[in-house]
Amino acid sequence: MSADPVMARRVTGTAWYALALVALTNALSLLDRNILAILAPRIKADLEIGDAEMGLLYGTVFALFYALFSLPLGRLSDGWVRTRILSIAIGFWSLAAGLAAFASGFAMLAISRLGVGIGEGATSPAGTSLLFDYFPKQRRGLVMGVIASAIAVGLGLSNVLGGVAAEWWDTRYAGGGAPGGFSGWQFAFLLASLPGFILAILLWGLREPRRGLMDGVETPRDPAPFRASFALLGSVTPGTNFLSLAARGAPTRHWTANIGVIVVVVALMAFIVHLTSSFSPRPPLVVGGVAINPHLLQWGVMGFGIIVIFNLLQGLSLADKPTYRVMVGSPSLMIGMAVGALQTVINYGIMGFTPTFIMKTYGTSPAETGVVFGMLSLAIGVLGPMIAGPLSDWFDKVLPLRGRVYLTLFALGLSPIVGIWTYHAADTAGFYTRFVLYSIILTCWIPPLYSLIYGLVLPRMRGICASTYLIVSTIFGLGIGPYLVGMVSDATGGDLRAAILSVNWVAIPIVILLLVLALRVRKDEALMLERARAAGEPI
Repeated sequence: MSADPVMARRVTGTAWYALALVALTNALSLLDRNILAILAPRIKADLEIGDAEMGLLYGTVFALFYALFSLPLGRLSDGWVRTRILSIAIGFWSLAAGLAAFASGFAMLAISRLGVGIGEGATSPAGTSLLFDYFPKQRRGLVMGVIASAIAVGLGLSNVLGGVAAEWWDTRYAGGGAPGGFSGWQFAFLLASLPGFILAILLWGLREPRRGLMDGVETPRDPAPFRASFALLGSVTPGTNFLSLAARGAPTRHWTANIGVIVVVVALMAFIVHLTSSFSPRPPLVVGGVAINPHLLQWGVMGFGIIVIFNLLQGLSLADKPTYRVMVGSPSLMIGMAVGALQTVINYGIMGFTPTFIMKTYGTSPAETGVVFGMLSLAIGVLGPMIAGPLSDWFDKVLPLRGRVYLTLFALGLSPIVGIWTYHAADTAGFYTRFVLYSIILTCWIPPLYSLIYGLVLPRMRGICASTYLIVSTIFGLGIGPYLVGMVSDATGGDLRAAILSVNWVAIPIVILLLVLALRVRKDEALMLERARAAGEPI
């Protein structure tokens, strides 16, 4: 692979424009996803549901469809026009986000969240693949820093827009007569959905770059990307995956392994349902006229997701051996994904309930909390990744690959300690002052870790690699983090401080995994091409 001429290629104005659009896509993605957090007290009061149910809406329901559909959309991103994928996806999830404005119960809100999850599943695989074909390797830390900053902007704006819009609406129509009968939280959902339609139009007109050119490994045109995408969805979905196994002539060991995993997962999830129901009993949710134990819904979704992950890897081993060998055959890649998933448990568990914690602990209003916390997390969330992005590139230059691991280790090892200090602040001034340091440290891990993960696969594999990471981090991170915090809160009589801090125990395995990664990563990068060729990749 001759990369030197490519690495010297000038970054064009179109590349920076593409980065801006993809960054905005990520910002709106997080805005529409996270606005539920600031609106939670109003929604809980109107719909008469608890913190565990809010965790289901914020995490589990969204996570399942986000993760499941990121897989076929990731495969489609490896073969079709990524600008078109992003444009269609953002239009779809904006429509779904607006649907929440018409919700009068848990079921409609759940439908809205799953629609947002389906659309947002394209954001990371299509956006990452697109930008890596616009920017050379030595600028990708900066690229990931910009994307991480955009995520922080979306998180911050979700609190500002949600808090201010809901309170303005409820104050204006305190005496009744609100247009459409909307309450403040419903109006906020509707308002948040509108910018996505404009961005969808801009993305439709963006030029598609030549795939793989920046890495010196140009990829031939995929003759049937949609067929491959639908085939992947069928191969990972429990039930239809058996048709895929039969069509591919899978050997007996694959059938035995698949059935065995299903049995083990069902038994494990049944045990966890019993355990969590005893720890934090919750009234049943009525969905479509059927009463469902919320713990059964939560862990049923988790079990479904685990089976999907297994089906994905098993399907790759049959349909795309080079991708399977490069990804699963790399301990460093697997460790990197595990670290990201575990940290997502902490991040989403904390961010999903922090606005409610501030309002409940310090007695602030939704509008005040939304503006102050939202703008602060926005500003600091931008600053952290923008420091970490270039710093990640510098560390990688001084200590190839290991430098990015060390930067990640610093951020994720220190952040839980600062977090405990932050959430024990006596007043809002103390909390926000400490939160500045906490947020900077907590956001520094994304640029180095993501750059490392996506650099351990070939260009044509980045879409499926991104979607695989998404499903792992979403199912285990977003799917468990908010629900865990909500469950602990309900079980402790609403003690959100104890509930939020409880997820920091996850930092212990994170640190151990990163130490192992520092020892392995250079060896695995050196073996990447060898693994691909051995599995039949024509390079």
